[in-house]
Amino acid sequence: MKKIGLILGALVVISLIVVGCSLNDMSNTPTKRTEIFFNKYQTLDSAVLNDLNRVVALETQFNTSQREVYKELMKNHYQNLIYKIKDEEINGDNAVVTVEIEVTDYSSAIRNSSIYLEEHPEEFQNEQGEYDVSKYSDYRLAQLKDVDEKVKYTLELNLTKVDKQWQVDQISTVDEEKIHGIYVY
Repeated sequence: MKKIGLILGALVVISLIVVGCSLNDMSNTPTKRTEIFFNKYQTLDSAVLNDLNRVVALETQFNTSQREVYKELMKNHYQNLIYKIKDEEINGDNAVVTVEIEVTDYSSAIRNSSIYLEEHPEEFQNEQGEYDVSKYSDYRLAQLKDVDEKVKYTLELNLTKVDKQWQVDQISTVDEEKIHGIYVY
């Protein structure tokens, strides 16, 4: 009886190891790695938030409160990002995953804010008649908050297998702008 129990126990352990390895292999596909990449935006992964904080800290046109407003705006944007995997092509240790994303279309608000600044420069002047970047930043952030239009883009993400693990390659500046909803088309 003890032998049967040991044998069954060993079979259970072996099955769990095999299933665990299979599950790990299932998450090591170009499509799955792409899903993980976009899920990090949707779930506000710490790496995404750290990158957002770094970028916002470098923004010289925002004051402290404007930086916080912008961070909250982008967090909401990331959480509402929708993606759909369309295709996966593997060629050895390289792959291309085609994904359609739907994001808030901030590009028109950015463009329209810039046009408005050119047409109404007096609205963004301080008491001395000089351009006040803070006034313009407040205006632009208000315009961004009001955006509810969405836009769809198709991205082709490149992945490379490194040490038997698929990794999303560095994305292009254009694809990054599309993900952030600021791509001017």
